[in-house]
Amino acid sequence: MDPAERLQELEIKLAHVERGLQQISDVVVRQQQEIDRLSQRGQQLLERLSGMQAEPADDAATRVEIPPHY
Repeated sequence: MDPAERLQELEIKLAHVERGLQQISDVVVRQQQEIDRLSQRGQQLLERLSGMQAEPADDAATRVEIPPHY
């Protein structure tokens, strides 16, 4: 194999590696965005839950009633 063919083969391999690296980078960016979104949603749910626990439980919808057969 002469040096020109070898150089061309290396350039082709490098192009494939660069494309693969860009694809991986794109996946990592999308995953980080999803992690950020889910973290924000989890924080919202925790705040909502703590707000619900702080409210008095006088609401008729949240009261547990004993069935009449007891």
